[in-house]
Amino acid sequence: MSNTVCPETLRIAGIERDSIVDGPGIRYVIFTQGCPHHCPGCHNPQTHDPAGGREADVEEIVRQIDADPLISGVTFSGGEPFLQAEALVPLAEAVKAQGRNLMIYTGYRYEELMEMERPGVRRLLELADLLVDGPFLLAERDLTLAYRGSANQRVIDLKKSRRQREAVLYRSEYDDLTF
Repeated sequence: MSNTVCPETLRIAGIERDSIVDGPGIRYVIFTQGCPHHCPGCHNPQTHDPAGGREADVEEIVRQIDADPLISGVTFSGGEPFLQAEALVPLAEAVKAQGRNLMIYTGYRYEELMEMERPGVRRLLELADLLVDGPFLLAERDLTLAYRGSANQRVIDLKKSRRQREAVLYRSEYDDLTF
């Protein structure tokens, strides 16, 4: 990422370097700052204020990810990552250049994102592998769901969705196992 100029400043609430709950495998999770959704019961209400958090050094984040061979992927969570889509694109490109997968959480529905006219939103959707979409709904909270907090949220396989031009739900190799 050296010599890369980030078009906007990235504001984050924090980083989790070894998560096993924010996507498949061991993940490096970046919690972006700022969220317009304000979902009642939100797991990260401290991320709502767009002026909160701190500025992030994208190149330092890329170095940390690159230095850890155990990380299988990176997750952008929030807050609302798509509020900072343009600032996240260089980071997403670096993650993909490292051969890692990218997952993004959003309170928007996939279809809403596809209608947005911002190039950064489109580029993030092109780079990401998985998307958890939809607002958190307290009435549909379900702690047994993989990678999401409420039943209305979907885990979307973006590679398949791009090919089929519609939202295709993600299925892991564990989906059909019973214990």
